[in-house]
Amino acid sequence: MASSVNKLDDFLRPLAIDTTLVLQLAKELTSTFKTLSQESEDQFLPTPISEPILRHVAQSDSGRGGTNLRVGFVELIDNATQNRKTNGLRSPENGANGHVKGNRPLPDRLRLLLERSEPIGNHLKNEEAESLFKWIGKIIAEVVRNGTDTLGLPPDVDLPMGVTFSFPMQQRSLSQATLMHMGKGFAITSKLDLGEHLLKGYDSNWTPDLPRIKIAAISNDSVATLVSHIYQFPARPDQKAVMGLIVGTGCNATIPMRLSSLREDKRPESVSVLPGQEKDDFRIAVNTEWSIKGSAPPLRDLGLISSWDTELSDAAEKPGFQPLEYMTAGRYLGELARLIFLDYMKNILRYDLEKLPRKLRERFGLTTTFISHFYPSSEKGPMLDQLRGEFGQKDGSGFAWTQGHAEALHRIAKAIEVRAAGIVAASTLALLVCAEELPAWDPPSSPTIEEGQHRELVVGWTGGCIQYFQTYLQDCQTFLDTVLSLEYNGKSPIRVVLSPCHDGGIKGAGILVPAALASQSI
Repeated sequence: MASSVNKLDDFLRPLAIDTTLVLQLAKELTSTFKTLSQESEDQFLPTPISEPILRHVAQSDSGRGGTNLRVGFVELIDNATQNRKTNGLRSPENGANGHVKGNRPLPDRLRLLLERSEPIGNHLKNEEAESLFKWIGKIIAEVVRNGTDTLGLPPDVDLPMGVTFSFPMQQRSLSQATLMHMGKGFAITSKLDLGEHLLKGYDSNWTPDLPRIKIAAISNDSVATLVSHIYQFPARPDQKAVMGLIVGTGCNATIPMRLSSLREDKRPESVSVLPGQEKDDFRIAVNTEWSIKGSAPPLRDLGLISSWDTELSDAAEKPGFQPLEYMTAGRYLGELARLIFLDYMKNILRYDLEKLPRKLRERFGLTTTFISHFYPSSEKGPMLDQLRGEFGQKDGSGFAWTQGHAEALHRIAKAIEVRAAGIVAASTLALLVCAEELPAWDPPSSPTIEEGQHRELVVGWTGGCIQYFQTYLQDCQTFLDTVLSLEYNGKSPIRVVLSPCHDGGIKGAGILVPAALASQSI
């Protein structure tokens, strides 16, 4: 038994990661991110809205806006209304594990109304752009019709709409966007005007009893998550909501960065700002697209890209396109576990792969959802029962699952998750240093925090992968804490805290509508 454990330990060594390695990776990624912000054409993409606009709408605005992908109405509730409903009580503080400390729930600063969620089928992903956007326009029109009937929307007044799309885009202004390569199984690769296609899709389903729509704001889903987080998080004076993080099907992050951190030809032609705001070196929301290939060199240099990662990448729709995403996000981690498990069964336990269950030998035959809940004392039941239920107890070859197989798969899933948590933590810290929210690395001494400065930097996260895959969220928070403690000899003056920001994409799009309407362009 001890021998098999030792063999598994040695086998999984390419996935090993610890606090020291995460700190090294954070420092290397800081340099890489700074270079990408200046040089990359498909990473660190600005969204033309200034940070003061985001902070302003978080303080006072209210109203309604529509949004798409998931389609619905977002009602914003101003502070005065919220305080009346909560009798002026401050909301409790969020814990790092995603739960609220204390018994009182966080007060809602917005509501989703008449929401409709529709999966985008593979047949739509594989068709031309016009077919996809005509279908999207049909869903929007059906929700708008419900809104006219339920909310009393006048059909003769244009309805402003906020749009969130989870793909890289280039933006000349807040209401205009050109989609770049889409990925994630979509066949559309040519650059297209997102707003124009959405309007055409809606117009093809429009009838005279419906209002026309106008595009008020467009953003990437990670930008929308940041917007939603800033609006909803009840920050204390020593806290600041600084960043939006997505770890779901994909992995991405957004943070406000100075205009000067972007090369001149990447800066938007116009930026939405507060009336009267001067055009200085203000911060602008930046969609990092940090999972794209430009982030790979530090991962490779530090030995974090294993042969299994390379095998997964080589079989992807775009080999090498999103190496960080292949190692951290829900679309791929189940497949990574399958490749590693098959390797273990063949080369360590010496099974003939042809005798293993067919489903396990098929691409994506092992899902991230399955291994997310695959651990001792899981609510899904004993691991061996789960394994038998997923792949069959035995087949004609005489193969049968054992407890040893189940424990090995759990160890593989856990190793994948811990490495993913370390990579996301390192990327988060690197981005915060690039945005000047954290001090530069290797300080001569622990910096002091003056009165009124932020002692907690709060990162709003969303996504089922970080929430449900083993202990991804807790491990990511632990790495954030231990890396800063290591860097500052146990005396870090600042803590980075993960806080939930569920449904950030649809909520952020709605929040951007009044922000856009209250802004001016410079």
